[in-house]
Amino acid sequence: MNDGNKPTAIDSAYQDGKSSERLTSLGGLVVLEELARAVGLWEEVERALQGPKSGRGYKPREFVQALVWMLHAGGRRLEDLRELRAEQEVLGELGLEVVPDAGTVGDWLRRQGLAGAEAIQQVSRNLVASCFEQEEVILDVDATEIEAEKQDAAWTYNHVQGYMPLVGYVDGMCVGHQFREGNQSPSAGILEFAQSCEAALPRGKRIYFRSDSAAYQAKVINYYSQPGRSFSITADLDAAVKGEIQNLREVAWQPYRTQEGIATDREIAETVHSLKGTEQAFRLLVLRWPNPQPNLFEAERYCYHAVASNREEAASEVVWKHNQRGESENWHKELKVGFGMEQMPCGQLEANALYFAIGVLAYNLGQVLKGRVLPASYRTVTVATLRWKVYRLAGKLVRHARGWVLQIKADLEKWLLLQSARVCCATLRT
Repeated sequence: MNDGNKPTAIDSAYQDGKSSERLTSLGGLVVLEELARAVGLWEEVERALQGPKSGRGYKPREFVQALVWMLHAGGRRLEDLRELRAEQEVLGELGLEVVPDAGTVGDWLRRQGLAGAEAIQQVSRNLVASCFEQEEVILDVDATEIEAEKQDAAWTYNHVQGYMPLVGYVDGMCVGHQFREGNQSPSAGILEFAQSCEAALPRGKRIYFRSDSAAYQAKVINYYSQPGRSFSITADLDAAVKGEIQNLREVAWQPYRTQEGIATDREIAETVHSLKGTEQAFRLLVLRWPNPQPNLFEAERYCYHAVASNREEAASEVVWKHNQRGESENWHKELKVGFGMEQMPCGQLEANALYFAIGVLAYNLGQVLKGRVLPASYRTVTVATLRWKVYRLAGKLVRHARGWVLQIKADLEKWLLLQSARVCCATLRT
């Protein structure tokens, strides 16, 4: 306790004034910058976006680079750019040469708008295009809600004011996104969106499409019933589906086990179904379990969950694979909570669409970093873990042999991690 007369250690530190040493707490971000340069990311951003008409303005890459650094460092609003500006003397030598202020970035987001969002989305798709080596890719399409009390934000079906972006993932990589008004239905234009996501994938791949009931439409089912494509979609429990369920004989129901072989209180059965407009029938896989709160008037004994699919595996295996689409919720969480996309900085949808696209670019760059640069043990870690183990490293910039050297405060394990990552980035350049 300070008695008011004798200064504490903290008081003494403040009295010493500002340090003249060139220090940073973000020394590990040099790995992210070297990856971006190895894949030519900033040059592609420069080509994709319209630059200033005069030679005195900021270049597009300088806006995008500063925002990507900020989001990886943990910033959650444009004002957090000032934290990068405070360490500019050191970060400039690590590759972040310019950091515009928050007001300038906001104006730029509004000027570029939807055209800029489309351009950045294409850059993001190009970044991950070479990451899909498997013969069959699983495309998960899902909408996610962003709460925002903004000037033009509409009300979502959850009675929340905000936006409802539609996002497509393949193995955790975002291959497409569409920033939407909050009151726009996730089912609207979902086939066209899925097709645009497919365009980001290498040719010749088999496509397995997974979605919730927003995609339970005849045109979606027809498209993914074509050769080389398959689907599993949560079915609406409408009158037709309920009728098919009631027609199932009791002997059709079999015990349902989890993928690990654990017994459950659920049963599974299978039938054939079609929608008005579908060109051929499809499998309808149904799970049922005892209703914990039966309606006294309808006396419904069971709760039901149905999945429409044309997959050829056993019924339980199709359901297991379909349930894995729940992983998209974790990817949503990483994008929104990890990279700060749960809140938008501007009052206009067009500006926020560009900010969201840059957030997706930062997210994908992190996915590439984990998948192609860092050790295999980092494949499933979150960006919060990257900040703790990789990015947040104290460093000091010192003059040595007519150049600048960043001295990192790290143990041997982290030093070897940084060295191996930098070597891997150098390999990507060749």
